[in-house]
Amino acid sequence: MLNGKNILITNVTHFVGLVASKYLTDKGANVIVSDPTFADADVLAQFRADNPEYRAVGATSAADIVAEADQVDVLVNNDAYPAIRAAVDAADPQDMRDGLEAMVVEPFVMSGAVLPQMKERKKGKIIFMTSASVFHGLANYSMYVAARAAANGIAVSLAQEVARHNIQVNAIAPNYVENPDYFPPELLANEEAYAKMVKNIPLGRLGKPEEISALIAFYAGDESDFLTGHVTPAAGGWEM
Repeated sequence: MLNGKNILITNVTHFVGLVASKYLTDKGANVIVSDPTFADADVLAQFRADNPEYRAVGATSAADIVAEADQVDVLVNNDAYPAIRAAVDAADPQDMRDGLEAMVVEPFVMSGAVLPQMKERKKGKIIFMTSASVFHGLANYSMYVAARAAANGIAVSLAQEVARHNIQVNAIAPNYVENPDYFPPELLANEEAYAKMVKNIPLGRLGKPEEISALIAFYAGDESDFLTGHVTPAAGGWEM
């Protein structure tokens, strides 16, 4: 399905990174992964030993990651940062700045780093992983929701900017999906907490990261070449 496409997934140890890497590899992609922890040579070596099917790059800056990755047909900005609960009048502004850096500035810079080669080839895809919280809103989580909304804004604006180069840009916006950052196993094992979460979801269950990975595969593949500038929620109906 993905016919040997070189797909770069950032922050692979977070959000849906590991599951998506496996899913895309199984679909025929050559998966390249980066992660801030790979700055530690021992961590990088261990990851490579444990996951030989992916090409893990040790660089940590956007320009160096892209240089080490070489050709990137698809960029998946798999950004994650804690959803800090705080009322606006009690929040620490530094938490806002840090969240914007991780969920807005980093994917913005990463996209800028990969675009020159895509423009030269007249082909490429960029996928932002964001959140369905921007459609629904979350009281006391305005810092997180604002950052995710900003990333969606980059995606739809960048789509307009690069469409003439045959580059498609889309965002996938999950919520209530099992993942190590926001809905980890220890949280899901709490029966009371799980019941409270599921009550909010029209489909009556949490999503699987494989389901989000299937959306990534669709937007990464040639079948989506006429789709750009979309923000696709994936939250079991919660976002409606």
